[in-house]
Amino acid sequence: MTSESGDIPAGGDAAAKALNRAVGGGKPRSKSQGKHPSKTSDSRDPLPLGDAVGELMSNRGWHRDRAGAQVTALWPEIVGEDLASHVVPESFVDGVLTLRAESTTWATQVRYLLPTLRTTIDAAVGAGVVSDIRIQGPQGPSWKSGARHVKGRGPRDTYG
Repeated sequence: MTSESGDIPAGGDAAAKALNRAVGGGKPRSKSQGKHPSKTSDSRDPLPLGDAVGELMSNRGWHRDRAGAQVTALWPEIVGEDLASHVVPESFVDGVLTLRAESTTWATQVRYLLPTLRTTIDAAVGAGVVSDIRIQGPQGPSWKSGARHVKGRGPRDTYG
């Protein structure tokens, strides 16, 4: 049921033929078609985005930082919802993962679970990415602002 010219099939076959061409179901191309066989690839040739980002990350040495970001982003999947609801990753700097527990009880519990936690994290992001794990309990209020401060009496000296 094709037309006289044979290019466009009659009825619903036109859509099927167009879909077949779009997904690559047409005639197989020869390897030399569209390219010069003697031409080699040039370093200036464009790369797919994923390859370009991967090359940039390896050139800059960012794979360790990426793995640390994975620990932070995938924390509930790595350790489970129960532990993740009470203990959250606070920072990952130079291979040191700092965790903040919501209570001193949870901080103590995570200290007991450290060997299992290290094994689980190593399995999730690779061995050696997290070199040390530090656990901190809840933090009380602070009147410090900024990373540096001057030693002294603190906020009491303004009250008279």
